[in-house]
Amino acid sequence: MAQVVLRVVDVYVYRMGRDGPEYLLLKRAPDRLYGGTWRMVGGKIQEGEPAWKAALRELAEETGLEPRRFWSVPSVNAFYEWVEDRLNVIPVFAAEVGYGAEVRLSAEHVDARWFFIDEALRLLIWPEQRRLLRLVHELFASGSAPAELFEIPLALMPG
Repeated sequence: MAQVVLRVVDVYVYRMGRDGPEYLLLKRAPDRLYGGTWRMVGGKIQEGEPAWKAALRELAEETGLEPRRFWSVPSVNAFYEWVEDRLNVIPVFAAEVGYGAEVRLSAEHVDARWFFIDEALRLLIWPEQRRLLRLVHELFASGSAPAELFEIPLALMPG
């Protein structure tokens, strides 16, 4: 029987540029899982750690960035791993960072670039990642939805 496991988080990072929102994608190091692919920030939840805190920690570890605003996306990334017979259900977050913020990569990635929505969608290989990026774009970056309903207050963030 398949088991449902909450073990990782995804974070979609964007900044507001003069010509609209730009999305941060990271290129995985070739020796890592999914090596050579462009992805959003993501990583494992530590034992006893709330998913939203894991998302903030992964954002800091993988990019050195701190969010100006931070949201829980009202959807999840889900996929099945046949080898483990495991259904992964992944909490999803969105983070807006300042335009001039400098990305500092961890050893997990070899490149970081900012892309407009269409190019970012072309680079993401997983259909759920593309769907979730569109949702982040619609709800938060384009301002067409009541984003405050999903916002995690900055006052709750560590540091």
